[in-house]
Amino acid sequence: MPPKRHASSHSNTIKKSKGLPLDNTLSQKCINTIRVLTADIVEKAKSGHPGAPMGCAPMAHLLWGEFMNFHSDVPSWPNRDRFVLSNGHACALLYSMLHLSGYNITLDDLKRFRQLDSITPGHPENFATPGVEVSTGPLGQGISNAVGLAIAEKHMAATFNKDGFEVINHFTYVICGDGCLQEGISSEASSLAGHLGLGKLIVLYDDNNITIDGSTNLSFTEDVAARYSAYGWHVQSVSDVNDINSLRTAIQCAQEVSERPSIIKVGTIIGHGSIAEGSHKVHGAPLGASDLAQLKIKYGFSPEEYFIIPNDVRAVYSGRGGAAKYDAWKALFEKYKLAYPTNAEEFTRRTNGELPPNWSDGLPRFPVDEEKKAVGTRTHSEAVLNAVAVVLPELIGGSADLTPSNLTALKCSGDFQKNSPCGRYLRFGVREHGMAAVLNGLYAYGGIRPFGATFLNFMGYALGASRLSALSRFGVIYVMTHDSIGLGEDGPTHQPIEMLESLRAMPNMLVFRPADGNEVCGSYKSAIENKHSPSVIVLSRQAAPAQVGSMPEKVAFGGYVLSSHGNCPFPSLIIVSTGTEVQLAVGVAKTLSSETDGPSIRVVSMPCWELFDKQSMSYKKQVFPEGVPVMSIEASGNHGWTKFAHSSFGMNSFGLSAPGGKVYERFGFTVENLSKCARRVLKYYDGKVIPSLVERVSFEGSALPH
Repeated sequence: MPPKRHASSHSNTIKKSKGLPLDNTLSQKCINTIRVLTADIVEKAKSGHPGAPMGCAPMAHLLWGEFMNFHSDVPSWPNRDRFVLSNGHACALLYSMLHLSGYNITLDDLKRFRQLDSITPGHPENFATPGVEVSTGPLGQGISNAVGLAIAEKHMAATFNKDGFEVINHFTYVICGDGCLQEGISSEASSLAGHLGLGKLIVLYDDNNITIDGSTNLSFTEDVAARYSAYGWHVQSVSDVNDINSLRTAIQCAQEVSERPSIIKVGTIIGHGSIAEGSHKVHGAPLGASDLAQLKIKYGFSPEEYFIIPNDVRAVYSGRGGAAKYDAWKALFEKYKLAYPTNAEEFTRRTNGELPPNWSDGLPRFPVDEEKKAVGTRTHSEAVLNAVAVVLPELIGGSADLTPSNLTALKCSGDFQKNSPCGRYLRFGVREHGMAAVLNGLYAYGGIRPFGATFLNFMGYALGASRLSALSRFGVIYVMTHDSIGLGEDGPTHQPIEMLESLRAMPNMLVFRPADGNEVCGSYKSAIENKHSPSVIVLSRQAAPAQVGSMPEKVAFGGYVLSSHGNCPFPSLIIVSTGTEVQLAVGVAKTLSSETDGPSIRVVSMPCWELFDKQSMSYKKQVFPEGVPVMSIEASGNHGWTKFAHSSFGMNSFGLSAPGGKVYERFGFTVENLSKCARRVLKYYDGKVIPSLVERVSFEGSALPH
């Protein structure tokens, strides 16, 4: 056994109870069953992580067997307690508890752990398994998601509860491990949770002193209790997870602390009962036949039998399916509907994920003839975001300490703070990664559409969590300003080059880079209506004048013909562009087409590649017909444009520190230089066979269905 980290003076240690010996109790039988069952699950798969489930079994037993409120037949019950397994590699534990508690996970499902098309994947996936709230596995994400869940609970309760009608009143529970607390994201989110006083958030920290490399003494010797005390959390310690009475007392104490989130530092032994218990060897591999056999004998099971659940153990959990509490809540909500019909209707709409009828009719439009001065698309975003916030009270979000630059403050609402939970604007602080994970938790809760803002280049800090937005099918909205080298003086440390490429490469991520105010409006509309895909709305600091031909409705097509220039109805060249470079594309088209015998040129605005990719082939070929060369212009990396363009003008280096116009000029983003480039494209393709690049052999959908 590795030495334990020192006890902290910043935690309340729960003294060992004087209850009955646990091996004489039904509780101990339940715990032993969980340990053996999780070991069986991993052994059958010949893959997985048995150590943490075996060590954490007493925690899971108490939470699912005594504390948590849920209804296994109605996994989406709005007032259920939320549970997050932050150390997602321990998911054999979660699947076991869901099965025991009556969720639609059978023994056969447990036997198909980590197998193709099973509902028990190698790490929890919220869309695959009933009862799984968020997708975890990348360490630190789950505990950070839980902060979002707890914010959502506090806000929804403040918004909808009335005297005598607590339609929302529940806890968010987390089990996390050393790895979760080593990841920087957990520091960001936990600090925010302490600031906001999220008293309904209770974390059980699996303090087993083991990482994959070996003892935590190799790399992690900080005083976790002191750290969380400094964050403003309520901190307790239970030295031995097997002291079930002390653990129960600690959870009860945490429930009574309403002004601070709670963390309980629980001493565990990884792989409890294994020959290799307390060692990193039991972390990520099956126990093996002989070790599993001795484990079963030790805990009173036959080594010849597998996936055995004694009837009295099954009765402990099946009796907690939650029907009575759910029925009581339903009865309360029926009375709530009579007393507060408008609130009840709004609560139902939001928790069902529905939009109000004609919700987008009043969003602002930006006619060319009414524009007095060109402004950046971030300014248009400010107007659109605030218009959306008025009609969609579920829109909640904020900025990572860049509100004056992102222009995301909600004029219709104050801040969400410890003492103002009705507020809808979150001050995330300089915590981009934590912000993105909190947004995932807010979305997972239901009834909320979250947004978060920072500079596009700093999306790099948040990619771990935003990737999980896409994987989890969470319609989070990322508002990213300062979109390119056009931001100017802040220089290459702030000027994004590869970020658009990174985001566009991510499956199920919608990336919008609107050219003017109308496309900003259309981007928000599409983002809201695509509720199972996260969206990144990329906005400029530099001016983006209104474009003739742009309309909010056209953004839904992803790309469209903005304008045509010249005398011939069929173009000689197509210039496709996004964002503030669309004005340059129009300038090039006007310049070339106005020359004597000048070519006819079509300008295509493509605010969202992903939506364009979803259009029919006939539509795509209307935009990009055969026989016409295509040139792309974007002040970003060029990778990916080969799907549409025969020649691409973009960035292949980092930017420079100078006024934005000077930077554009240095890198050739001027009408004069781009016109020269367009002439080269025309000359190169003159007389050549020019295929439409949108029509090609595609292997999408060629994989076997799943």
